[in-house]
Amino acid sequence: MARVVLAMSGGVDSSVAASLLLEQGHEVIGVFMRHGEESAASCDLPDGEANPLLPLLQNRAEHKQGCCSAVDAEDARQVADRLSIPFYALNLQKDFKRIIDYFVDEYTTGRTPNPCVMCNNWIKFGRLFDYADSVGATHVATGHYAQLVTDPAGQIRLARGVDSTKDQSYVLFGIEKQYLTRMMLPVGKFPKTEIRAMAAAMGLRIADKKDSQEICFVTSEHHGDFVRQRRGELDLSGEIVTTDGTVVGHHHGIENYTIGQRKGLGVALGTPHYVVKIDADSRQVVLGNHDELGRTTLSADRTNWLLSPEPSAPFRCQAQIRYNSAAQPATAWLERLEDDSLLRVEFDQPVHGIAPGQAVVCYDDQMVIGGGWIR
Repeated sequence: MARVVLAMSGGVDSSVAASLLLEQGHEVIGVFMRHGEESAASCDLPDGEANPLLPLLQNRAEHKQGCCSAVDAEDARQVADRLSIPFYALNLQKDFKRIIDYFVDEYTTGRTPNPCVMCNNWIKFGRLFDYADSVGATHVATGHYAQLVTDPAGQIRLARGVDSTKDQSYVLFGIEKQYLTRMMLPVGKFPKTEIRAMAAAMGLRIADKKDSQEICFVTSEHHGDFVRQRRGELDLSGEIVTTDGTVVGHHHGIENYTIGQRKGLGVALGTPHYVVKIDADSRQVVLGNHDELGRTTLSADRTNWLLSPEPSAPFRCQAQIRYNSAAQPATAWLERLEDDSLLRVEFDQPVHGIAPGQAVVCYDDQMVIGGGWIR
C-alpha cells in the first residue's frame, strides 16, 4: 500500500476520498491548501520565512466562504480527526498569487480565464507532488470526479467520472502526463448520491454540504469588481456595438463580459443578444444574435497530451469547450510551430460560446486525449 497526500477541501468529496483510501489500506496525509492572509499562529522557520507546514489551530474570520475559507479548513480538520489521519494546512499564498495574477491578466485582455484548470496544473498536481516528495509519499489524491484506467496498450489514461453530471476530467486535462501513475481519484467511480450516502453513513456532518459553485478567491458574480481592484488605473471601459458596427451603449470595463454572455449586458435591444466578441485593443464589446455566436472552427495553443505518442495525423474526437458544456463531434489535428503546436478543431456543427482563454479538451469516447487553450 502507498503513502498518499490527499488534498482536503472540507467538502464531502475529498472527505469520503480519505475514507476510501483508508479502506484500501493506504497511509493518508490530509492537506488543506491555504491561499488567504497570513495566520498569526504560523510557525516561523529559523531563517525567518513562514513555515509552509502549519498546524491548523485557529478559527480565522474570513470574508470569503468558498472552498478555501477558514470554515472549510475547520470542516476538513474535523474529518481528519474523525478518521485519525494527520492533517496540515499548506501555506500556498505565493502560489495562489500566480493564479490570481493570471485571472486578472486574462480578463484585462478580453479573455475568459479558467483558474480551476490552472490550479490543478500548478498546485494540486504540481506543488502537491513537491510536498509529497518531501514527506516520502508516492501518490497525490483529490476528490475529483474522474477516473484513471489502463487502456489495451497498458497506458494509464484519464477518463470521465462515472457520474456524468459531476464529471471533472475537463479541468484535469493540463496535468503532466508523468503524474498519471502517481495520482489517485477515489470518488470518480461513484455517483455523487452514493458519495453523500457514504458520508452520512460515516456520521460526517458535511454529508449534505453544498458543492462549491464559485472560484475560491472571488465572491460569486463579482469577478469584475475583483479585477478592477487589482488592475490599478487601467481604463477598460468602452463601447457596446452590434456586429454591424452600430454603437448601442457603453460599458464600464471588458472584464465584466465573456463570450456567450446574454444577461447583464447593460443594454436592451428587444431581441436576445449575446457577446460574440471582445476587442481588447478598442475595448469594444460586440453583440450579436444566436446564429452569429456560432463557430465551426477554433485554434488552441499551449497544448497538453495525456497519451503517447501525441496525435500525428487528423483524428476524430468529441471536443468540449467549457466545463459545463457538452462535448461535440469534431475533427482535430496538430499544426507544428517552431516552439509550440497549434491544435486545430473543426466541429461537425456550429458550436456556441467558444471563448478565448477557455480550454478545449478532446475526448475519445470517455478517455481524455488532450487539449489546449483557445486563442
